[in-house]
Parts: sequence; C-alpha cells; structure tokens
Amino acid sequence: MAWNEPGGGNRDPWGNKGGEQGPPDLDEVVRKLQDKLGGFFGGRRSGGTGGGGGSAGGFNARLIGIIGGILLAIWLATGIYIVGPAERGVELRFGAYTTTTGPGPHWHIPYPVESVVKVNVDEVSTFTHQAAMLTKDENIVELELTVQSRIQDAADFLFQDQDPNKTLRDATETVVRTTIGASRLDFILTEGRGAIAVQIQERVQDLMNGYRTGLLVTSVNMQPARPPEQVKDAFDDAIKAREDKERIENTAEAYANEILPKARGEAARIVADAKAYRDRVVAEAEGQTARFLAVLTEYRKAPDVTRERLYLETMQEVLGRSSKVVVDVADGDSVMYLPLDQLLRQSRDKAASASTSSDGQVQPSVQGTSALTPSRAVNRERSVR
Repeated sequence: MAWNEPGGGNRDPWGNKGGEQGPPDLDEVVRKLQDKLGGFFGGRRSGGTGGGGGSAGGFNARLIGIIGGILLAIWLATGIYIVGPAERGVELRFGAYTTTTGPGPHWHIPYPVESVVKVNVDEVSTFTHQAAMLTKDENIVELELTVQSRIQDAADFLFQDQDPNKTLRDATETVVRTTIGASRLDFILTEGRGAIAVQIQERVQDLMNGYRTGLLVTSVNMQPARPPEQVKDAFDDAIKAREDKERIENTAEAYANEILPKARGEAARIVADAKAYRDRVVAEAEGQTARFLAVLTEYRKAPDVTRERLYLETMQEVLGRSSKVVVDVADGDSVMYLPLDQLLRQSRDKAASASTSSDGQVQPSVQGTSALTPSRAVNRERSVR
C-alpha cells in the first residue's frame, strides 16, 4: 500500500512522522553526511547544534575538497604521454580508434575513458621465402628471396587485419608463384632476376594496400635461381653452352665491326676513283672535241695551209721517235745511212757519266735535246727541198 493512500497511516518516505508534508531539511542532510565523513577521517561527531560542531564540519569539507582536487590532478596527469621519434601513438576511446599522434608529448583523457597504444613504425621486419616452382616452359626452379617491410599506417596495422605479417607471407607466396609461372626459365636464370624482383615487390604492395594491412614492402632481394639437384649437371652444361654462344657472338660482332668500316672505306675510295676517271675521260674527250672543232674551223678558212701543217706535225711526231735517218744526197746515186742510234747511245753514256758528281748526286741531263736535234735537222732539210 502506498504511503499516501487512505489507511496508509500517513507515512512519509522522508521520515516525517508528524503531520508536516514535504522533503526534509537540506541542511540537516548535509550535516549528517559531514558527521559520517568526519567520523571516518577521525573527527568528532557533533550531537548538537553548537558552534564547535559547525566549525569542525567546515574544516572537514575543505579537507575533502583539497584531497579530491589532488586526486583529480593526479588522474588528469596520467593522461600525459610521450611518443618517440620512431613511434606513432594510436588513441582509443572506450576501445574504439580515434586518432593517430606523431612524435612528441601528447595528452588524452585518462583511463578508463581513453588509452594509447604505441607502435614502432621504423622497425624493419624481414623474412625469407624459399620454394620450388614451375616456370612457364614447364621447368622446375628453386627460388629464394628475402622480403623486408615496415609499418606504414599504425591504425590499419592494429585494427584492419588480424595478422598482417601472416597476410604478407601468404601474399608473397602467391605473387611469387604467379610471377615465376608466367616467366621462362632462361629469363629467370639470366637477366630477368632484377626485373622479377621489382615486379614481385609491386604486386605484393598492391595486395597489402588492398587488404589494408598498414605494411610497406621496402625491398625484395631475390637470390640467383638454381635448378633442382637432380638435374643440376644438365643445367650447368646448358649454361656453359649459352655462355659459349654469347662469347662467339661477341667475337663475331667485334670482327664485323672491324671489317665493315674498312670495306665501306674501300668501296668509297673505289667509287671516288671511278668518278675521278669518269671526269678525266670526259674532260679529255671534250678537250679533243674542242681542238678538232678549232682545227676544222681553220681548215675551212685555209684548207691547203691547214693540210700542210697537219702533215708536217704528223711526220714530226712519227719520225721523232725513230733513231735511223736516211739522207738522199743530191746529184748522187748512193744513199747515205747515218747510225744515229749508236751515236745517241754514246752521247747518252757520256752525259750520264758527266752528270754524276763526286758526292753521288745526279745532275739533270740534256739527252732529250741531243736526241731530237737530228730529226729537226732532217725535217728542216726536207722542208727546204
């Protein structure tokens, strides 16, 4: 039965048993509370309403306020934290992510409202992956590579993936098998190692970004691929043959680089000589043509004189190369023969001995003049006749 219903005995929930209605006096409630706290801290309970009890209650209240303020300051001071240069601070409010703080001093609402998780983002994690894989041309190759990574986003690293490191390992294995399966063995064993490592790093990083693991793949170091031990000897022979092939090709290229310029130079020289010969022959032909036309012009003007001159020039050219002279003596039946060849030979020998000096130097000879004198004399005599 409710206290204010009929027959309830006029009961009051605040303890007023009289006929007075309404709540109890607030000062009385505070005074009772002070008495209880004063007894707890060793103070004396006030049984009456004297002046001594009032001053004791005021002192206890101030003491409680000071202690509460100190406790509040200590509690607020627990929210100060410092993030190191290589760390990031992840603030959580009631367990939910709020923000990420950088290096330096910071403050958050103390526990249990907020908390901070510090993550080292400069620490590099390394793991090695080794396995036998099938290439595009259906060969088996053993591959070993080392993957290095660090934390790029602290919030994603803590909350977006349950085990980011395991995800990185699984993604690396998947990407490596896919990349090796799309490449040929010769490319993997020779010049393709660097390109394959770069391709693996890019593909793994794309997967990490898609899964939001917060990891950054810093490097992928791929060791030289090797065949399985069962076929290692055959692969060594194949590699040796490939090296011999490259060596022979390089030797052939060097020989070609040495021969081709010489051949091109010789061809250019022959072409230049041919052009020079062509120009010379054309020039001579043009000169002879011009000379013939000039003679023809003069012949048309004076045929007899030109004919005589041509005859004399021709005979001079023909007889000038002969060493024998036949002289027709006037008023005589005999013909005199002059051995000019012997006379010319003797004159040449004398001229050669005279032109040689004591120091062995040879002086210019005039045997051409002596050789031509008789012919000119004969021609002169014939022209007079």
